Amino acid sequence: MPRMLSGRCLCGAVHYAVADEFTYSLNCHCADCRRATGSAFKPFAGIERSKFAITQGEDSITVYGKPDAGDLHCAKCGSLLCSVVRDGQYVHVTLGTLVDAPAIRPDAHIFVGSKAPWFTITDDLPQYQGHVG
Repeated sequence: MPRMLSGRCLCGAVHYAVADEFTYSLNCHCADCRRATGSAFKPFAGIERSKFAITQGEDSITVYGKPDAGDLHCAKCGSLLCSVVRDGQYVHVTLGTLVDAPAIRPDAHIFVGSKAPWFTITDDLPQYQGHVG
């Protein structure tokens, strides 16, 4: 049985559980992720959608985009919980919404070609102009 992690939005209306079995983790600097988070980049970890479940407040979820390619936000506080990607098969869980620490850590920066001009990347992780892979 995998270790389960818990996460939640800022106001606590929405809670989720996710298996600590992420397959990748990145820091995304694209303009969409910066706008969605209000930050310089979005640290996220990818996992099969079947390993992620809303455990409280499903009626408080707002989806921006399509159900198989959208962002899940708390309708009350606006927190971005995850993005549904790869034809609805995966979710990109925003690491900042996790209550528990995952085993994985981001291992690269992506879309640095469009990063915020006021932000300087100071770690030694690989940097990609676009998407990795």
